[in-house]
Amino acid sequence: MDQIKSASMTQVQQGPQMNDRDFTNDLLATEKYLTTAYSTALNEASHQTLYQDILTVLTETQQAQRDLYNFMFQNGWYTLEAADTQKLQQSYQKFSSTIQQQSPYGTH
Repeated sequence: MDQIKSASMTQVQQGPQMNDRDFTNDLLATEKYLTTAYSTALNEASHQTLYQDILTVLTETQQAQRDLYNFMFQNGWYTLEAADTQKLQQSYQKFSSTIQQQSPYGTH
């Protein structure tokens, strides 16, 4: 499977202590956790002003998460695997038929 990665790779010091990549990866994981938690809080907020405040913080947190992801990708610390087109099509067909079968609104 082909990998999608940055052309450059920022070297980091190896050893038992955390390096820049480790710290950034930890920050990224935290931001991902926070976006999930804020999303849950939005679903449960009953007060409109509180909802708006949480939505603002969620948007800022999602942007911070995206910035960290871009930073890691640009430094070669985050790689992706290119998806196989046939597998994507199979998954799409499987889940679209499941959604149609389970939809309370019927098929469209």
